[in-house]
Amino acid sequence: MWWWREAAVVAVAFVLCLLGGLLHDDDTLAPPPAPTYLIAAVSSAMLPARHRAPVATTMATTVCGMLVAPLGLLPSPLVIAPALISAYSLAVRSELRVVVAVLLPSAALLVAFTPFFETDFSWEDTSRLVTVAASPLVAAVFGRSAQHRRAYLTVVQERARRAEETRDSEARRKVAEERVRIARELHDLVAHQITLANAQAAVAAHLFDTRPEQTRASLEELVKTTRQALDDLRATVGLLRQPDDTSAPTDPAPGLSQVPALLSAFRRAGLEVWMHEDGTARLPPPAVDLTAYRIIQEALTNVTKHAPTSSAHVRIAWNRDHVTVTVTDNGSGSPTPERPPGHGLIGMRERATAVGGTLTAGARLQGGFLVCALLPLPAAENTARRTDGTPAEARDTL
Repeated sequence: MWWWREAAVVAVAFVLCLLGGLLHDDDTLAPPPAPTYLIAAVSSAMLPARHRAPVATTMATTVCGMLVAPLGLLPSPLVIAPALISAYSLAVRSELRVVVAVLLPSAALLVAFTPFFETDFSWEDTSRLVTVAASPLVAAVFGRSAQHRRAYLTVVQERARRAEETRDSEARRKVAEERVRIARELHDLVAHQITLANAQAAVAAHLFDTRPEQTRASLEELVKTTRQALDDLRATVGLLRQPDDTSAPTDPAPGLSQVPALLSAFRRAGLEVWMHEDGTARLPPPAVDLTAYRIIQEALTNVTKHAPTSSAHVRIAWNRDHVTVTVTDNGSGSPTPERPPGHGLIGMRERATAVGGTLTAGARLQGGFLVCALLPLPAAENTARRTDGTPAEARDTL
């Protein structure tokens, strides 16, 4: 489709040259003389080359413009229209130093021979020649403006493209983070509840023949555990629903205030758990509250699944700017069957890091295993409370 655009430019330049030839020295209008057609045809025919060779095309059209006065034509911006178009293209496609080096001599050459071919040279002729000499420079100014405009649009488009890529990358990063968070939440829920259910089922099977009533109690606890597992799973999967879905669950996330109930569930599954709390308890941020709860839950689940022990100890220490959660086991008891490694420790460490805390885990010198998480807290306020509303003093629970 480029050819019709070039043909239009050539036709317009040819017509403008002919219109310039209508004006004669005595300021009268008459049909263009034959040299006008020659200059118009030759200079206009050179214009298609201005894209590939703007400097050569400008010089060639300037030479045609220099022949206007020797051929008896009246110099005017219309007659040298091809030279002006070439000057515009040169300014658009070349560096500024090249434009200046080519157009300043061209502007001078366009009017250099005119005084030698006019017998009666007046101030009016001088102003006309100044206009002719300035015309290529004005065309170059418009060309540079167009070049700057194109460069500006290119920069804006590049910025928009980069911004779009950044938004896409940020969206993908947030999606990945959300997937990891949901996977971590599902792991904590499923691993905890299934471990409790397995322990309760094992107790029921062990007592089935000797203690039927206790077996019934264990089975009832198993039903409650599985029902709670389904509720928690439904609540977590509900996070994937649309924001306007009114059927999505709205129950608050668990926190440290629900740790006693969590410990009771483990005790009913056969694990002896003690909890000790030091310092003045405060209401932690929701993310820290949930993280502390999940770390305790996952650590006790790992004790039930992997540790050869029947007891564990949970310690919560409140400090001015952080809370320390420690879960230990004594390492005694009958060993559990060998199980493949899971992602519990990785998930706990990721949870702690996500809220700006740290987590360490490893074997103790005196035997057993230790999980310790240090989670940040906001600045302490004058008012303090326990996680269950009791006075702010250390206490032990069994």
